Amino acid sequence: MQDNNLTVLQNILETASSNKPGRSANEQKIGDFYFSCMDEKTVNAKGVAPIKADLDRIGALKDKKGLPDLLAYLYKTGVQPFFSFYSEQDAKDATQMIAGLHQPGLSMPDRDYYLKDDAKSAELRSKYVDHIAKMMELAGERPEVAKKHAQTVLAMEIAMAKDNFDRVTRRDPEKVYHKLSMAELISLAPEFDWARFFKATGSPAFTSLDVNVPPAVRGFHALSKDYSIDDLKTYMTWALLHNNASLLSSAFVDENFNFFRKTLTGQKENRPRWKRCVQLTDDLLPDALGKTFVDKTLGADGVKRTQDMVTAIEKAMERDIQTLEWMTPATKQQALEKLHSISNKIGNKAKWLDYANIRVVRGDVLGSANRATEFEVARQLAKIGKPIDPTEWSMSQPTVNAYYDPQMNNINFPAGILQPPFWDKVLDDAVNFGAIGAVIGHEITHGFDDQGRQFDAKGNLRDWWTAEDAKAFEQRAGCIVDQYSGYSPTPGVNLNGKLTLGENTADNGGVRIAFMALQETMAAKGADAKKPIDGFTPEQRFFLGFAQVWCENTATAEL
Repeated sequence: MQDNNLTVLQNILETASSNKPGRSANEQKIGDFYFSCMDEKTVNAKGVAPIKADLDRIGALKDKKGLPDLLAYLYKTGVQPFFSFYSEQDAKDATQMIAGLHQPGLSMPDRDYYLKDDAKSAELRSKYVDHIAKMMELAGERPEVAKKHAQTVLAMEIAMAKDNFDRVTRRDPEKVYHKLSMAELISLAPEFDWARFFKATGSPAFTSLDVNVPPAVRGFHALSKDYSIDDLKTYMTWALLHNNASLLSSAFVDENFNFFRKTLTGQKENRPRWKRCVQLTDDLLPDALGKTFVDKTLGADGVKRTQDMVTAIEKAMERDIQTLEWMTPATKQQALEKLHSISNKIGNKAKWLDYANIRVVRGDVLGSANRATEFEVARQLAKIGKPIDPTEWSMSQPTVNAYYDPQMNNINFPAGILQPPFWDKVLDDAVNFGAIGAVIGHEITHGFDDQGRQFDAKGNLRDWWTAEDAKAFEQRAGCIVDQYSGYSPTPGVNLNGKLTLGENTADNGGVRIAFMALQETMAAKGADAKKPIDGFTPEQRFFLGFAQVWCENTATAEL
């Protein structure tokens, strides 16, 4: 399905990349960016030159007092070495956008890769050091210097990993919400000029912010004290190389693939360049590309039929809540209020972004990517202190996925997932309810999983459960934790049932209420709706449809 969507996008981009008069502004931007990305000969000829000015800027840093300005500069192009800074919806006042400071993203997939002491983890860390050294060499460092710098990078990331919250902790919204004043932030890392940094990013002024993980900010303070200015420059150099690897010459692309895909996930060869360039265009100019995709793939009839399914599944969820024996009437009333408040965004956007201010230059893929990133960073920061915009999406329209947003209390289905086999307008209700219907049910159920249940109908982080019902919920959630913790996708590795609890709850709940909705829909349509097709009953076709959308190939290392 993803391949099919990429092919549709490729056709759009190939047409737009032809440098002919009469192209629209959006066609020029997506076409020239895609052309520049596909022009491997020019990219290879430039080597490391596209980031040479940034490498020199890092190299010119004389002392730690210059860190705020340099980090703000890097931040604007998407490089965030020691912490992340965003706008975010206030968890306890869902009507407002506020500033948010997040823990640093580590290069390897999870903090466990840095902290576990088993032989496999130690081997991966050794290979990671080799990878960093090779990237540093490609950027012009001597081998012996690159190896020393790679060890420094690993040591610093191990220190950051120790201060980061693990993924299970980060799933608890109460544990990652700490609204602090500027004075309180400064107390966590007093030697860093926070006001200077925020001003240099172009952020609006603010007096308080959400510091998701306070230990990570204290860790940044310790790191900036314990390591020399040269060590900090080494880490920023690595962050710059790692962030831009996909936009540099083949030597960087191949080395990045060899570690992060081949070694870590078992992928045997890189995806064709055209697929990677299509994905990059979708990542950086999503609305310019997505609008054309929607026009080509999803008609009004598709949106209407999906909306009808959503209505049927929400009614099934309502019946399910009403018949729960363990939930008291007081909590049921609140749960139903939340369910009835869920809004739906299906396969299109009410407002498309205007990219007029992004300069895309044919032949300059990295510069164009940086300018697109700067545009998005500025757009996101400008939200601080303003009311939320409920029409916003956090996925592009060609994406094969969907999501529930607990703070917006809405479900979001991009056009990319409303394609066969998830949704097929020529197939019967049974198959569609088992496929996209189970995904719709999945997203609705997220409003009532162990995370989603902590937010009320208005999207505020608030405990609306009686103590009795909360206890009953936790007991039942514990059963799902235990069940999934017993599953071993590959020998020697078990699932972490606490980490996957939300997804497992939503999967089970989604299938349950989609099946209930199918039965109600068939009952309303009469006997003809219950006739077998291709020798299978509607009930069998429902479960075949569900199974079919999850067919995929996965390497053992990826598992």
